[in-house]
Amino acid sequence: MSGILRLAASSRSVLLKPSTLVRSAGIHRHAIQVKSAPKIVTPFSGQTKKASLAMPAIKMMQQRAYHDDGAYGYRVPKVYSMPDYTPEELANRVENANLLRLVIGYRTHGHRKADLDPLGIVKGETIPALSAERYALKDPSQVYNLNGILHVNQSKGSQEAKDEATLETIVNHLEKSYCGKIAYEFTHIPNASERRWFAHEVESYQKAPITPDDKQRIFELLTKSEVFDHFMGKKFAQVKRYGLEGAESMMVALDALFQTASKAGVTEAVLGMPHRGRLNLLTDLMQYNPTALFSKVKGNPEFPADLPATGDVLSHIANSPKLDYGEAEPLHVSMLHNPSHLEAVNPVAMGKARAKQMDLIANSSPDCQLGDKVMCVQLHGDAAFTGQGVVMESLGLSNLPHFSSGGSIHIVVNNQIGYTTPAQNARSSVYSSDIGKMINAPVIHVNGDHPEEVVHAMRLAFEYRNKFRKDVILDLIAYRRWGHNELDEPAFTQPLMYNNIRARKSVPKLYEEKLLAENVLSKAAIDELRQDYFEKLEDDFSEIDSFKPEADHLQGKWKDMILPTETVSKIETGIDKEQMKQIGQASVATPGDFEIHPRLEKFHVKSRLNKLKDGQNIDWATAEAIAFGSLLTEGYDVRICGQDVGRGTFSQRHAMLVDQKTERVHVPLNALTESQGHLEVANSSLSELAVLAFETGMSYETPKMLNIWEAQFGDFFNSAQVTIDTYVSSAETKWLRQSGLVMLLPHGYDGAGPEHSTCRMERWLQMTSDSFDVKDPNVKVNTNMHIVNPTTPAQYFHLLRRQMKRNFRKPLIVIGPKTLLRLPTAISTLEDMAPGTSFEPVLGDDSTEKDPSAVEKVLFVSGKLYYDLVKERQTKGADEKVAIVRIEELSPFPKEGIQKQIETYSGAKDFTWIQEEPQNGGAYAFMEPRIRQLLPEDKSLNYIGREPSAAPATGIAVVHRKESADILAKAFRV
Repeated sequence: MSGILRLAASSRSVLLKPSTLVRSAGIHRHAIQVKSAPKIVTPFSGQTKKASLAMPAIKMMQQRAYHDDGAYGYRVPKVYSMPDYTPEELANRVENANLLRLVIGYRTHGHRKADLDPLGIVKGETIPALSAERYALKDPSQVYNLNGILHVNQSKGSQEAKDEATLETIVNHLEKSYCGKIAYEFTHIPNASERRWFAHEVESYQKAPITPDDKQRIFELLTKSEVFDHFMGKKFAQVKRYGLEGAESMMVALDALFQTASKAGVTEAVLGMPHRGRLNLLTDLMQYNPTALFSKVKGNPEFPADLPATGDVLSHIANSPKLDYGEAEPLHVSMLHNPSHLEAVNPVAMGKARAKQMDLIANSSPDCQLGDKVMCVQLHGDAAFTGQGVVMESLGLSNLPHFSSGGSIHIVVNNQIGYTTPAQNARSSVYSSDIGKMINAPVIHVNGDHPEEVVHAMRLAFEYRNKFRKDVILDLIAYRRWGHNELDEPAFTQPLMYNNIRARKSVPKLYEEKLLAENVLSKAAIDELRQDYFEKLEDDFSEIDSFKPEADHLQGKWKDMILPTETVSKIETGIDKEQMKQIGQASVATPGDFEIHPRLEKFHVKSRLNKLKDGQNIDWATAEAIAFGSLLTEGYDVRICGQDVGRGTFSQRHAMLVDQKTERVHVPLNALTESQGHLEVANSSLSELAVLAFETGMSYETPKMLNIWEAQFGDFFNSAQVTIDTYVSSAETKWLRQSGLVMLLPHGYDGAGPEHSTCRMERWLQMTSDSFDVKDPNVKVNTNMHIVNPTTPAQYFHLLRRQMKRNFRKPLIVIGPKTLLRLPTAISTLEDMAPGTSFEPVLGDDSTEKDPSAVEKVLFVSGKLYYDLVKERQTKGADEKVAIVRIEELSPFPKEGIQKQIETYSGAKDFTWIQEEPQNGGAYAFMEPRIRQLLPEDKSLNYIGREPSAAPATGIAVVHRKESADILAKAFRV
């Protein structure tokens, strides 16, 4: 192996000839001869490390080791590492320390001098750190040893490193490397190997040449984008199209990225982007039919007329083509629908990419790694990237073992303005990309007026992501030729900026002049391209009247699903009792050498086994485990995600067990059978918005996976309201995209105060598409999601199984238990979950159905208040006079079940809705107008509950107890 240095890469070995390795990056020509360094153990991590050969080890704070690395779904990229400096290099770095300081100055501050602004408004600074004289380097002809400090090519045609160079050569090289049309920020990265790799790539100029064919391709992309914008301006002068003029290099960047990724073996890309330039991208790279686009602009639907979809605005359309870059397999690009809420699509794209990657890993060779085949691409606006909090939350997920997909490529299309807001009012940082430094992402800035430099920058960004499987940011600095939209006048607020812009030639025109000067293209060929594309768009436009849109849903993994036209609430979901016992027993089984916590052994393991023996007193956690296990044995996957979900907020679940000696994690339900599905227990970061959106993205990709997100407390969902409004509740209606996402929202008034008592069910009910007219038999109910409030473990069991056993998917919002988790009366039997059983939307009152004529009052209730009412009824001796009817499924409105109960108690004088929540909260406002339609004409629906309140619950214990007592007292006044 002499003469060749083999470095461990993220998914494969990389061969580098020593003569081409950059000294400055710490890759030296004699690395093979380095002796083994003595080993030390850090007191923080317990990890064995190598000490430096030349100086004592410096102990650094490490992250505490994550202890579920043996659990399913725990995926981290392989580490790419580079050798440390040789003794000779270290000695030279000491001897020429001032030169080293100059080189470090350029690597750190060169971007501040770079020519990045196409408008020339932001001028490069005079940076003292870039002055050789600052380091007492004054003689331009002085020759310096470069070993371990800097890589300078021997000649333009050779990447072989010089052994030494004059100060003048060194400074010219640094200026060219770090202060041109591309600039870099990577010295903030803590990982030395990443810094060295980056310096090597920048300083050695290992750039694939831009061939004449490449240049023609670049020109074609730029010109088509410009022609498209001009065509749209001519045909649809009053339409806000959010064109790409001024930032056409975005097209070049994406094409270069897709081509480079395809050559590297990537076969799936998931793309999330906002409105700016979306139509340009759709009609060219993304192969969306321009006629379909023009038809939409004319006001026509993007779906066939017989499909029940509202559609969306022009700038939210998506397409998912297969792009052929001449490789063995085309690159499938999944472009996601986006809402108007900027950056909200980012974590959705991350989740979809993760789901694709995990599916490929499960069905590929064992050496398939995160990011080998799937790439997440996120486009951002400069103002939104630094302004929207979801960006920070999403970046925080990027390297987490249950959320990473092998690194995202971020492209900031930097218009240098947000709507009308300049940078000094839009952010507190120097660059909009600075938010990426929270995860130590490198940043590559590039002048958007120079598309060939954009190609180089994009290729480097992909190479970094492919090597290290981490996020990287391309800051494409451009401008916006028009205002926020084409109907806006930007000069109202930015007159000088727009005087500059209006006097400028466009990016395509500037590149055209460059290619004419280089004789790459002739003026005739350029004019022909423009004319041909304009005529093509005219032809596409002429076909609007005959155009018929086609459906693009229920394809691929969704081909076995249907688009439901009517709600299905009841299907048989029971399973064999012996199977339940086996799954329940397996759910607490551990390996022989596993030491479980003694309290869990007594109160979790032994307690569950005892309950399973006689099939009685089955609690919520046991019913959930049996539901999970049964689906796993049927080949479905299950992923439960949220804060502390492995244990459960209320220490009830314990789906993952931790060895008390080693902290290794064991997930018992992953050891059921050889051919079972997988349970992924994904304890998340302390985020709601990004995490819920991530799970939503996963659910769009995985109809055969039960995706669950659990809130720590029910009302914490409101931190994710944007995702709920724009994806969870409306994606099927807008875009025909189904999701089987389950949201578990712990709810219940137990004195916990305003923020821990309610999941705001009134808001969820308001978001449903449930019909107000419940009497018309011709109205088919097909709600957008199911809102349920189960009161028994068996009901919960059936809901989880129903979610996967139907041939369509709907979001399921579970108003979940808190105190019911351990309430002795809130239990079920195995018989309640046996064959022939199913979820019941309405549960009648067994104690009064024997003699319904004796009932004077009927209480309709939903949730845990039921158990308080039963107890109070026994205390009052009103068992025969008051019937308590549980509404388990609030939406779709359970008309048949409620109507049956009204008919059963037709002689009752009083029908009342009773709830714990304030009158302006809870289910009352939703249920009252619907139940009233089913009551006899001489009857109305009364209300018992808390008074209307701005705060959902009191924080004063005395007041809470009095309010609860008053509710119970009113309930039994007959």
